[in-house]
Amino acid sequence: MTGGPVLAVDQGTSGTKALVLCPERGVLGTGTAPVRPRHLPGGRVEVDPAELYGSVVAAGRAALAEAGVPVVAVGLANQGETVLAWDPATGDPLTDALVWQDRRAAGICHELTPHHATLEELTGLPVDPYFAAPKMAWIRRHATGAGVVTTSDAWLTHRLTGAYVTDAATAGRTGLLDPAAVAWSAPALDLYGLGGERPPRIVDCDQPVGVTTAFGPPLPLTGLLVDQQAALLAQSATAPDAAKCTYGTGAFLLARTGPLPRRTTTGLVGCVAWRLRGRTEHCLDGQVYTVASAVRWLTDLGVIAGARDLDAVGGAVPDSGGVTFVPALAGLAAPWWYGEARGTLTGLGLDTGRGHLVRALVEGIAAQVTELAGAAATDRGAPLDALRADGGLTRSALLMQTQADLLQLPVEVSALPDATALGAAATARLGHDPGLAVPEAVPPWKPSAVYEPAISADEAADRLGRFRAEVAVLLERRPDGGAGPGAAG
Repeated sequence: MTGGPVLAVDQGTSGTKALVLCPERGVLGTGTAPVRPRHLPGGRVEVDPAELYGSVVAAGRAALAEAGVPVVAVGLANQGETVLAWDPATGDPLTDALVWQDRRAAGICHELTPHHATLEELTGLPVDPYFAAPKMAWIRRHATGAGVVTTSDAWLTHRLTGAYVTDAATAGRTGLLDPAAVAWSAPALDLYGLGGERPPRIVDCDQPVGVTTAFGPPLPLTGLLVDQQAALLAQSATAPDAAKCTYGTGAFLLARTGPLPRRTTTGLVGCVAWRLRGRTEHCLDGQVYTVASAVRWLTDLGVIAGARDLDAVGGAVPDSGGVTFVPALAGLAAPWWYGEARGTLTGLGLDTGRGHLVRALVEGIAAQVTELAGAAATDRGAPLDALRADGGLTRSALLMQTQADLLQLPVEVSALPDATALGAAATARLGHDPGLAVPEAVPPWKPSAVYEPAISADEAADRLGRFRAEVAVLLERRPDGGAGPGAAG
């Protein structure tokens, strides 16, 4: 890598993290600022937009202050499917931001049932409240018709620079993008009732969009990329066949598929990975809605004191004691797409202790990721040879070992858990230096730990079989009788 230090800002669900990254010396400064989404009845999850923007500024300024060196550019990663309405003249928000986990648009998705196949054909995405378009439609129907309604990145970028843009990958998370043309789909906009809207201009992920003084000195904003694709870029720039999973608020498994959109048959999502140097790369994407948020739920119940207790408490027992946990606390995403599902905990007995509950939660998370990995292998037509992992929960050796056991593959943990920030930094470097090649913008990938399977394939199959049986019971309750995408699993 070449060039000066850059500021990489990762605006996430529960906080914003900023890093000053130098090509030669690595991380020179870090800054963090919390974000506190409100979890409300009816599956509603929202956050004050001012808190999102304030966290970006605070984290970025803290990272720059700690680094104490000038930077040449800024890269911004965003949550992807979080949306709000705002006034393009003043930049003032007109609604709260509806977080990606928010389910209030389920009714709109149900109304669109006759058009589900058409919309999936147009955009590559299923019709689900997770994505941006249904939430945008809900805002227009129930909150306000004023201003513009966009994903959070467009608002943040406007606040920072005055530009009205979104990057190609974030646009692909809306359910409004034609992935082959990388352009807004007029038929999809019309079907969602958004035909009269003025969506932001779609830009390459390495395209300079303006200058910001929010962090102090004037700095060019030269990189924009949705968070999970940013993590994929950091982990596959020099290994295009690598699949990665980020373990954060949720878990997100992505695998690149090449320059053309890939229609999936397994319930995964085919979407834009990024557009860099004018070239579009596509990927497969699978989601687990509740991971760190499920750990936080267990913490709130008093079972553990926090994520740091997973290994100590779960490691105190040899197995889950027959307990099976499907942690669908905010619904099931890929490959099942049953958003109304709720978590189940079965096999409880008088001898069940908190260690068994922790083990069951860890196994439930790992089992869902294993299903996503299997689906990705099916859609790509080749088995995975390993899984690269990043995110805060990779600090749990119990989770990583359980993941390797159920996958029956090595799990390679990123040496730097902040892979999303690394990807944002790469886009900033590419936007700042047009002569830089994509692989040169990313530091060499190396794992801090590699977890090899420690159980037999038969035992892994038995554990997965118990998990799948509980998921099958859940799917029997859905209105379509379990016939949704990926239901055959």
